[in-house]
Amino acid sequence: MSDMQPYGPDGDYQWGPQHPPGAPGYGYPNGAPAYGYPNPGPAYGYPQQAGLPVPAGGGAPLVSIGDITVVQDGIITPAGTLPLRGSVWNATDMSRTEERIPPVAIVLAIVFFLFCLLGLFFLLMKEKKTVGFIQVTVTSGGRHHATMVQATGPGTFHQVMGQLNYARSLSAM
Repeated sequence: MSDMQPYGPDGDYQWGPQHPPGAPGYGYPNGAPAYGYPNPGPAYGYPQQAGLPVPAGGGAPLVSIGDITVVQDGIITPAGTLPLRGSVWNATDMSRTEERIPPVAIVLAIVFFLFCLLGLFFLLMKEKKTVGFIQVTVTSGGRHHATMVQATGPGTFHQVMGQLNYARSLSAM
């Protein structure tokens, strides 16, 4: 450990192991960077494929579904930009609506049953709750991305399908 000096040849502090110039770092050949983010490419997370145009990803968002944003010339995802033209969109409804008797109705039924025998009408109270997610997937240029949209009500799937159909119409242009 005595051979590792925190100061480089120019006197500046350097963090991490010291490698001579041109030496591979951490086992990477050809002098690749030892640590940190990879070299910036056309789309982080996806390798560039030959013959496919890479959209710039600029402009105003036209529609946003979960973490997928559609702009005029591309689809922006957290893992990179996909081409908009010829993209395939799918949605799967994995939500459900549950109906149950709320606890307050049970308490009121017991209390009013003792007083006036009409308390059983409180058991007709129902509470509806929608839980689950809607999975939206997009495939374009040989790449795939999926996102989950939380269902907040029974109409959430119809809202997502409206956005999805708009994105499909943009991809057909």
